[in-house]
Amino acid sequence: MKIAIIGSGAMGSLYGGILAEEGHEVYFIDVFEEHIKQVNEKGLCIVEKGKERYIKNIKATTDAKEVGEVDLAIVFVKSTVTDIAVEQNKAVIGKDTIVLTLQNGIGNIEKISKYVDKSQIIAGTSANGASMLEPGKIKHAGNGGTVIGEIDGQVTNRIKKLKEILDVEKLGPCEVSDNVMGLIWDKLLVNVGINALTAVTGLKNGQLLEYKETEEILEKLVNEGIQVAKALGIKLKYTTPEHCKNVCKATAENTSSMLADVLNKRRTEIMNINGAIVREGKRLGIPTPVNQVMTNLVLLKEKSYLSN
Repeated sequence: MKIAIIGSGAMGSLYGGILAEEGHEVYFIDVFEEHIKQVNEKGLCIVEKGKERYIKNIKATTDAKEVGEVDLAIVFVKSTVTDIAVEQNKAVIGKDTIVLTLQNGIGNIEKISKYVDKSQIIAGTSANGASMLEPGKIKHAGNGGTVIGEIDGQVTNRIKKLKEILDVEKLGPCEVSDNVMGLIWDKLLVNVGINALTAVTGLKNGQLLEYKETEEILEKLVNEGIQVAKALGIKLKYTTPEHCKNVCKATAENTSSMLADVLNKRRTEIMNINGAIVREGKRLGIPTPVNQVMTNLVLLKEKSYLSN
């Protein structure tokens, strides 16, 4: 299968690299020129359990026109640039291309559907962990698997085919869900509880449970999000903050992606995570004061380094 990875950072490179290992024709598309250069010259290096391996059958580019139309486009860019990325790379998307979003946050489906027919979009979540060590080199921190689903909940032939493609040992099991929007919200609520709080405090995920103050804030952040989700009619699997706490324990040594963004002075996804809870809460008339404060604090951090 011909596959394009739109946004070939750590997670995009992980999925693209492993799919290339499985024999697929994989193209990385990204604006990070040094990463693209290293992948083309040396291959992608994946570090896993202290061992390095190189995947050399990947083509990487900054220009989607060099790739042409593909069978599957997987979108991994940050939710802050979804619309720009899809618009700039629409040369890879034909009328029969499946567009799979495995991004964090909510609103990505709506942004993609500005440029792609909604019937072509499949959504999902990934429980894999990856980080960029240097251009051309990533660390795979855990293969928690992938869950995908049609937006309308139907179990179609194409979703079954996509499951077979993504169901590889190195990525963990792939499952099909008839409630993918609920899954996206379940993952969103984990990010709501962890990301901004780690970005503001500088703590690793597991440390959030070591202090009663941060644990209490985490609970309030998630509970506000649950109230908003329920008002929207979202079917959640987890209706208390306990799942978020379990993720903190399971990823205790992890630096959250938002904390990594702050440490590297990058723009965060705050407006598509805690900011999304605030936005939907206002629309529905549901107070979300703790999410509002955390959103403002992260935005303030961003301003402190982006305005320089």
